[in-house]
Amino acid sequence: MTELPPLTERSAGAIRIGPRAGIVIALAAFLGLVAFFWPFLVAPGKLGANYAPPLIFGVLLVLVLCVVISEISEGGINSKALAMLGVLSAVNAALRPLGAGTAGIETVFFVLVLAGRVYGPGFGFTLGCTSLFASALITGGVGPWMPYQMFGCAFVGMLAGLLPRATGRREVMMLAVYGSLSGYLFGFLLNLSFWPFSVDPNSSIAYLPGLPFTEQWQRYLAFDVATSLGWDTGRAVTNFLCITLAGPAVLTTFRRAARRARFRAPVRFAAPKG
Repeated sequence: MTELPPLTERSAGAIRIGPRAGIVIALAAFLGLVAFFWPFLVAPGKLGANYAPPLIFGVLLVLVLCVVISEISEGGINSKALAMLGVLSAVNAALRPLGAGTAGIETVFFVLVLAGRVYGPGFGFTLGCTSLFASALITGGVGPWMPYQMFGCAFVGMLAGLLPRATGRREVMMLAVYGSLSGYLFGFLLNLSFWPFSVDPNSSIAYLPGLPFTEQWQRYLAFDVATSLGWDTGRAVTNFLCITLAGPAVLTTFRRAARRARFRAPVRFAAPKG
């Protein structure tokens, strides 16, 4: 039996991110924040219809995601990494309908966090996009909110691959805490995309164009706490429990698959004998 090479945290990356792709991702992060925070930048109605700003920024996010994935692919994604990406995208797409809809329970994030940790930030970013896109097709969740969800999940997976080194229980606890925090942050950012259209304009937590940033920000914080904190807590608790309970076994399985696949090993063709 051939002995498999040891797997280190940095050598397991299934998709390599080159310097140019890193710059593109940094620019994408900036544009993503601009898109999420559009209510503080462009008032509804200034670009035509009231719903024009989120739609325009949603299209922008789709274009940014396409550019980023293209850059990542140029850095090196082979057939083995592509196969793993397809399998995990299908798994996440199948898991998502099992949880979403009850007290904020989300079963899609823990696989995303663990896969990003083992297979690297490039893989985590791409998996966040593909799994959310596939699950939206399955559940009929295609809409103007989908680019925001894809972008948010892409960065959840990518940041998981950039977490500091750790092993054993310390690593599992670090990932569980990160999963909880990302659950809150995901909901906090996603709410921004529909906040101006979700409550009565006369409400004290409604979006009011023209208010100073500090007052607008206080209104949004109150809106998020009143309408989303419970849901986000359900997501955070689900992430923490899933990673704590299933994390060790899933990490071991993913790393065993990475050792066998040897994603970054060069392909060599043996000369024909005779």
